[in-house]
Amino acid sequence: MASLGTSLASSVGRKILMSLTGVVMFGFVVGHLVGNLQLLSGDADIFNRYGHFLVSLGGLLVLVELFLISCLVIHVVTALQIVWGKRKARPQAYASQKSAGGKSRKSLGSSTMIYTGLLVLVFIVIHVRTFKYGPAEAEGYVTTIDGVEVRDLHRLVVEKFQQIEWVVGYVAAMILLGVHLSHAFWSAFQSLGFYHERYTPVLYSAGRALAVLISLGFLIIPIWIYFSGAS
Repeated sequence: MASLGTSLASSVGRKILMSLTGVVMFGFVVGHLVGNLQLLSGDADIFNRYGHFLVSLGGLLVLVELFLISCLVIHVVTALQIVWGKRKARPQAYASQKSAGGKSRKSLGSSTMIYTGLLVLVFIVIHVRTFKYGPAEAEGYVTTIDGVEVRDLHRLVVEKFQQIEWVVGYVAAMILLGVHLSHAFWSAFQSLGFYHERYTPVLYSAGRALAVLISLGFLIIPIWIYFSGAS
């Protein structure tokens, strides 16, 4: 057990932890996007039924949320430790930020990972506070689906995204998420020891393409709601 703790505390161990937790959160982001895209259906009941289904999971949902929170905390802490360790080892920053080619794959995403990550973290806190813990049945956000009264989360989302400041803020956050993911996907596989002359470039390109698709998938939602006047 002591040797395992020592391994995880090492630079390599931290990178593996950060990569594994990153993969978990990447999976969550994809699942969250699939759920949120139901907002584009134009049918409030579809999205509210989805939201009620998640709530009805009860204890299982709580366990999943605790697991995701743990992954997020580990991801952020290990990322800060890695960045701090690198700065201690090299106090003076590199003069050039251009891609070094080969395995380095230096890019805007890789050079700004810590900054985009922290900004996305701030967004997550605001997002969860606004929607998960925002107005619910007690405040009048209630609707009836299949004879059951459920929280009208669709109404809350539409109200927020009919305000231009929310749309702009959400779109900006999703662009930052896209920049972060553009390097994170490939970097996770690299940190886990996967490297192949033939397949690694494919993973790198696939990661960047997925980052763009995920970012666009999320940001199109507030734009569509704002300009369509969805209700």
